[in-house]
Amino acid sequence: MSDTSKTAHLTIGDSTYELPIYTPSTGPDVIDIRQLYSQAGVFTYDPGFTSTAACDSTITFIDGDKGELLHRGYPIDQLAEKSHYLEVCFLLLYGYLPKADELENFEKTITQHTMIHEQMHNFFRGFRRDAHPMATMVGVVGAMSAFYHDSTDINNPREREIASHRLIAKMPTIAAMAYKYSIGQPFVYPRNDLDYAANFLHMCFAVPAEEYQVDPILARAMDRIFTLHADHEQNASTSTVRLASSSGANPFACIAAGIACLWGPAHGGANQACLEMLKEIGTPDRIPEYIARAKDKNDPFRLMGFGHRVYKNFDPRATVMKQSADEVLDLLGVENNPVLATAKELEKAALADPYFAEKKLFPNVDFYSGIILEAMGFPTSMFTPVFALSRTVGWISQWKEQLADPQMKIGRPRQLYQGETMRDYVDIESR
Repeated sequence: MSDTSKTAHLTIGDSTYELPIYTPSTGPDVIDIRQLYSQAGVFTYDPGFTSTAACDSTITFIDGDKGELLHRGYPIDQLAEKSHYLEVCFLLLYGYLPKADELENFEKTITQHTMIHEQMHNFFRGFRRDAHPMATMVGVVGAMSAFYHDSTDINNPREREIASHRLIAKMPTIAAMAYKYSIGQPFVYPRNDLDYAANFLHMCFAVPAEEYQVDPILARAMDRIFTLHADHEQNASTSTVRLASSSGANPFACIAAGIACLWGPAHGGANQACLEMLKEIGTPDRIPEYIARAKDKNDPFRLMGFGHRVYKNFDPRATVMKQSADEVLDLLGVENNPVLATAKELEKAALADPYFAEKKLFPNVDFYSGIILEAMGFPTSMFTPVFALSRTVGWISQWKEQLADPQMKIGRPRQLYQGETMRDYVDIESR
């Protein structure tokens, strides 16, 4: 970020203050208010930080009006079509697409880190049998700092690199183990002969009693889910990781904080909420009733999985995810699954309705990813853990970028205080 000749002028009473304006490589200009308090004695007020740039970044750019998502400048639809998840991981981590030998070495490194320390199995057994997989993941990922002491020094570049590789490699193993524990099945160890997505599916659905073959269509769909959720700029969980990192916390604690934030239903639980809505609708014949409710301003019902807070036109990830959803449903069928049958009919009805087109309420990535995960056999409780393992590389890339930023400071948002002013303590006898 470099200074430009442009400045903004803020007048408070009889005083006027000049505020520098920065022009990014793409996106809206940014007014620098860092000196505002020291010069004018005032703060800005921005609940949710929706109009505040808290950092410089070169990783991901979103243009919600255009429906554009770029990773290091590459459109997400091209990456989802032509690339695969681990290559996108390399791109996010290092800033460029790898050459063949670089990608081979990176994939080999990740594969060799997929197992977790055997004593960590005890952590899983310490949770209740009905613990939510996200609760398990928050605890186990945070506990990694107790096992991998050689990669917790954030000031050591080599240790940061090792921690990055370990988290990307071990997150599918931890997520799969959380799932297996929640359904009472034995853990399945990772296999080095399978690719990243196929290995995750194998760890989730294989059992020791029989052979399990991962269908390549399902593995490709899983890889696309990972790719399309890899990073999404400064969202709530990414900002949480950056805020935790600003205190000097170790990488495992920072990622555990991101997982905890992602668990919120307003963030990572959107695809789960979508499936729960489909189950509420029940059968395709009830779709007109629910579409009418969605149009009724006096009805609190909302169609989950349609529209997006950031994307005002369409979600660029949804087109690719729809293709995967169609492939998975063609492979597995929907005839015996009323939820999936309802989803397909709801998609058709909404896309054909002028009301939704006018409001630009198109199916988003959460709608299609929920359909895919349901078809694969995942319970809704596993939707957010899948999201968490997908987003891990984005969190790590943002974490690494922040640590290398010479402008980094510990996060300290201000407030608009509305409480009592100073008053004297009253003894209990006099109250």
